[in-house]
Amino acid sequence: MHMRQTFTKSERLCSKKILGELFKKGSTAVGTFYLFPFRLLYLNEPEAAGALPAIVITVPKRQFKRAVDRNLIRRRVREAYRLNKQLLFPPEGRTRPLPSHLALLYTAKQIISFEEIEKGMKLALRKL
Repeated sequence: MHMRQTFTKSERLCSKKILGELFKKGSTAVGTFYLFPFRLLYLNEPEAAGALPAIVITVPKRQFKRAVDRNLIRRRVREAYRLNKQLLFPPEGRTRPLPSHLALLYTAKQIISFEEIEKGMKLALRKL
């Protein structure tokens, strides 16, 4: 299966309701794990099976005061996701449920190179 390397509007998580569910403290429906430089939060909804998860990328304002820096990190993370999202699909023959919604929280204390971000993204997507 060949996948186009795009990042369309349908892949962006904009719903305030779903964002609220995803970031609700102590929720049992939300899965989470940490893999440098990200903390991933994901929500599985069976009716959205088969489609790509809608994602949101967050960069802490407390850590990066300047919007320029936050935007740079967000662009690098988005590009790493766009280039490697095909890793979400297991090899032919094996099936596993994909999360329907995904939050990528950037946790590194400084701006790291695109190569490092991409390496972390690949590991995180494989683990997912």
